[in-house]
Amino acid sequence: MKIGELAGLVNGNVVSCHDKLDRDIEYAFASDLMSDVLTVRADKLLMITGLANMQAVRTAEMADIQAILFVRNKTVSEDMIRLAEDNGIVLIESPYTMFRASGLLYSNGVKPVY
Repeated sequence: MKIGELAGLVNGNVVSCHDKLDRDIEYAFASDLMSDVLTVRADKLLMITGLANMQAVRTAEMADIQAILFVRNKTVSEDMIRLAEDNGIVLIESPYTMFRASGLLYSNGVKPVY
């Protein structure tokens, strides 16, 4: 699924890397524990989290994650946007709960990592 399509499914607002919305996402992992995210190894991965701070973007950078979906109406800071832009990471804000966003993406073909 393309990142742009994914953002539409979760009523998302893309706040960084608008030029990368044609990238494919195949897998998603939902967690607020960044130590758990670092254990995941998958290409074309979306991180779904409610942790809206620099640690989430740094984790995505270290784990080579293409996009982060922030759920529960979390908003990102300008510093987070700058770091994401520097690393080519798409940031999306969604009003949906983690459960709802995960369910919608799963029912539309995004696979769990395990």
